[in-house]
Amino acid sequence: MSTAAPPAGALPSLSELPHLPCDSEGPVFAEPWQAQAFAMTLALHQRGVFTWPEWAQYLSRAIRNAQAQGDPDTGETYYAHWLSALEQLLLDKGLAQPLVMTSLRNAWRIAAEKTPHGQPVALGAAALRRAGLSAE
Repeated sequence: MSTAAPPAGALPSLSELPHLPCDSEGPVFAEPWQAQAFAMTLALHQRGVFTWPEWAQYLSRAIRNAQAQGDPDTGETYYAHWLSALEQLLLDKGLAQPLVMTSLRNAWRIAAEKTPHGQPVALGAAALRRAGLSAE
């Protein structure tokens, strides 16, 4: 599955992301969550939350840490590293709280386990409230 690339000008130079899975039209994503993590990162960057070199450092660190723990670096886990880098950046900037992130991670895991194969995974209002977030 590939989703449409973000609008022109929304992306940093692709040379700044040498391992980003791309085709001739731009980034490609195997799963919807990958496109969402990518879009959240771009939106935060465009709002000035971090610089692109700062993001590159976080992503590089996440990849190095994963490789040190045995990640085979086949490209299949690239967006898992992307998400890990985004989570760490949000924590370091004080934009996310560790317990809320843990609660959300657990809520997503439980929702995924309960969702029939082939169906979209979604968090209900109750799960968001338990994580300390509003469902609105």
